[in-house]
Amino acid sequence: MSIPEGLKYAKTHEWVLIEGDTATIGITAFAQEQLGDITFVELPPAGTSLGSGDEFGSVESVKAASELYSPVSGEVIAVNADLEESPGLINSDPYHGGWMIKVKFSGLSPELLSSADYSKLLEA
Repeated sequence: MSIPEGLKYAKTHEWVLIEGDTATIGITAFAQEQLGDITFVELPPAGTSLGSGDEFGSVESVKAASELYSPVSGEVIAVNADLEESPGLINSDPYHGGWMIKVKFSGLSPELLSSADYSKLLEA
């Protein structure tokens, strides 16, 4: 499984793309493969304040439901509205079209992993 470079990863299988003071967050290909076909996504509205490690929503699939945890602190500034109609975007394109929220962040979790370290976590 290919783990994209240039992203940070949480041990709870969320990824983060940092661009300036904006963090785009989604779940990894590993997470969506474990869940199976995603049928529903619940995400917070823009304006929601999050702390690093806070639950920010959930995904439901044919196999299970799973909570989502924020790898950053800050304020939600955008939500991927496409996921409301097409939650399967997370299965088909977890790192691009399947992004979940964008956060104007004030802090990153010190426990975020590089792509190499996340790869090692998956191999363990």
